[in-house]
Amino acid sequence: MITPAMLTGRSAEHLAVLSGNHRLQPAAVEAFRAMQQAAKAAGFDLQPASTFRDFDRQLAIWNGKFCGERPVLDKDSQPIDITSLSAAERCEAILRWSALPGASRHHWGSDLDIYAPSLLPAGKKLQLEPWEYQEGGYFYPLNQWITEHMADFGFYRPFTEDKGGVAVEPWHLSYRPLAQEAERLLTPALLLASWQDKEVAGVQWLTHHLPSIFSRFIHVEKG
Repeated sequence: MITPAMLTGRSAEHLAVLSGNHRLQPAAVEAFRAMQQAAKAAGFDLQPASTFRDFDRQLAIWNGKFCGERPVLDKDSQPIDITSLSAAERCEAILRWSALPGASRHHWGSDLDIYAPSLLPAGKKLQLEPWEYQEGGYFYPLNQWITEHMADFGFYRPFTEDKGGVAVEPWHLSYRPLAQEAERLLTPALLLASWQDKEVAGVQWLTHHLPSIFSRFIHVEKG
């Protein structure tokens, strides 16, 4: 049973090592390793770019973006000057690409970002932007393989359509048996409780608009 602390990234007791510093829940580790082997047989070096991320790490990302210390992108992946925006506009802009601390799917141990290092040209840095995975991008062949085979291993993409909430993220995979349960259990009340002893930038606007934030940016997949 995943606890509120696990749901909100304030505990790592539910995790096992996937590789290096990458961690997922044991069932997700097993499923991803099986998919890695199938990908390898197809000629792809499928690797995690990001797996579990704890609350404090997500908080640093959120606050850094809100304060203009980290880059924030618009819907076309272009940098924007967030310092000229209101609190509401800042939150909306950040939420397209980054989750709230306590609400990231990366807290759950069911989700990960993927890429293929062997397809990344020498001297190029992984950006995790849609163009890398679209036709003409470095990872387009891998993306096609993932689309065809991910369901065989229990994975799906939660962010496949731009409905005015989270941007399309072809690199982000969720292990369905675990992710759907975590999504069902995470509530606005649990999220607010995780913020009680933390300084979350924009908290007043966020708290007031949390129900709509959940529907647009957090509870994004019902299938």
